[in-house]
Amino acid sequence: MSMALIRPGPDASMFRRRDLLKIAMTGLATPAVMTAGSAFAQTAAQSNPAETDPRGPKFDSSQVLEAARALARQPWRKPAHDLSDAYSSISFEQYAAIRRKPAAAIWDGQQTGFSMEPTTRGFIFTNNLQINVVEDGYARRLGYEAADFEFGKAPPPNDKRDAGFAGFRLKQRMPDGEMREVLLFQGAGYFQTGARNQPFGAAARALAIRPVDTNKSEEFPNIAAVWVERPVLAANVVIIHALLDSESVAGAFRFTLRPGDTTIVDTECTLFTRAALDHVGLATVQGTFLFGQIDRRRGDDVRPNVYDASGLQMLTGKNEWIWRPVANRLNLQASAFMDENPRGFGLVQRDRDFAHFKDDDQHWEARPSVWTEPIGDWGPGHVTLLEIPAESQTNQNIVSYWRPRSPLAANSEHSFAYRQFWCWTPSARPPLTIASLSRAGRPPGAGPNSRRRRFMIEFNGEVLGDANAAPDVAARAHASNAVLGPVRVVLVREQNAARVTFDVEAGAEPNIELRVILEAAGKQISETWLYRWTP
Repeated sequence: MSMALIRPGPDASMFRRRDLLKIAMTGLATPAVMTAGSAFAQTAAQSNPAETDPRGPKFDSSQVLEAARALARQPWRKPAHDLSDAYSSISFEQYAAIRRKPAAAIWDGQQTGFSMEPTTRGFIFTNNLQINVVEDGYARRLGYEAADFEFGKAPPPNDKRDAGFAGFRLKQRMPDGEMREVLLFQGAGYFQTGARNQPFGAAARALAIRPVDTNKSEEFPNIAAVWVERPVLAANVVIIHALLDSESVAGAFRFTLRPGDTTIVDTECTLFTRAALDHVGLATVQGTFLFGQIDRRRGDDVRPNVYDASGLQMLTGKNEWIWRPVANRLNLQASAFMDENPRGFGLVQRDRDFAHFKDDDQHWEARPSVWTEPIGDWGPGHVTLLEIPAESQTNQNIVSYWRPRSPLAANSEHSFAYRQFWCWTPSARPPLTIASLSRAGRPPGAGPNSRRRRFMIEFNGEVLGDANAAPDVAARAHASNAVLGPVRVVLVREQNAARVTFDVEAGAEPNIELRVILEAAGKQISETWLYRWTP
């Protein structure tokens, strides 16, 4: 793995129907779910010592917090991967065809504006998610019934080990009356959503622990139980409480979903550590980049480009806008962008032209961008970018997250909050010019083994069309450990565009860090473009 610590700025050298009190009587729960559920049940019983209401225990979000705190005081119990061979070996296509029957959807026909459809376990989704519905202040656990599902070509489960939920879908009633999926929550704390009329693409993750760490294996925290509040029609909001459990940490999460032209997800979490954590990923998002204009080494395909994230956009605590194109690398690359109290960051799809993808099935050009804004001060740390080698478009090989600089001490408590915008274009964007297109290729005359590369960046912004506001547009470029050739700027004012072209000659170094900005009248008029070339 190659990892560089990158400091933004001019001197840069530039990486988932029973009462909770009776949960112990349920034969469907795995040990991890029973542990999490028991912690919550104990908390609920303490909060409501005389509670015998048939609707279940009274629910308060503080009970999830206390359950997480209680869990962290106990030794961790690994979730039981107890699926039968019949269900763990079904294909993705078989699994994807299993659907909740429309008539069995939660809240269907109840004038909430939403319905919920739990998903079954199977394929790679082995963990058992306890799903609870909160209505009128009471929590009711959903029981698994095979009769509620259509199994397609997959065999209906005849082994009680296969019973249970892997996650759930949320659907919303549209103005035309159609129920359209607005959230998929599945797989140890992963979820997907998007703006109205967008296909799902990028996925968010509740918490990452030591992703691709060279010193210790990655830990995958598991969302063991959720409590979904019954929506109110006029509010257009769904609130999900979640209990996370992992070897090193337990946590209480609250997700507030507001679907719309831009879908907003607010996340509040409190983490209780069992062990010291020196590599934690907050606001983790992952997307796909198989090949594109800047890296076509895996591009033997009828489609011109395959990616749903063209780059990582950042707004630093010092108000600097940074754009870092991403690529499908031959070797794992990790980049850490030092910052303090970041104002925003996210994986963004800037290319919205179907002609650049020509994929009638996947529609990469329509996939969501995900922009994260921290709530409160996060202190010093790094916006981290992982670029993982991938051979298939099903691999989400581009990962971004915030890593606090200071480790989380053992037996400590930490709270964080942030807002994510799932959208076509983030409302937060550089005020002047942005890098709308980044290309790289072999220069004329360079052989197949040449260590010389040509880069072309197209910047766009209204200021480029105004000769008075942006006279004498020039580019400043820097290449570390390499020879940078002449930098050429072609200004096309009628298109509000400027194309910057330059060649880089690599020496023996495996990584070349590139940095480019546009200037006019001695002032920076563009975001800062950064890229790592791996010859």
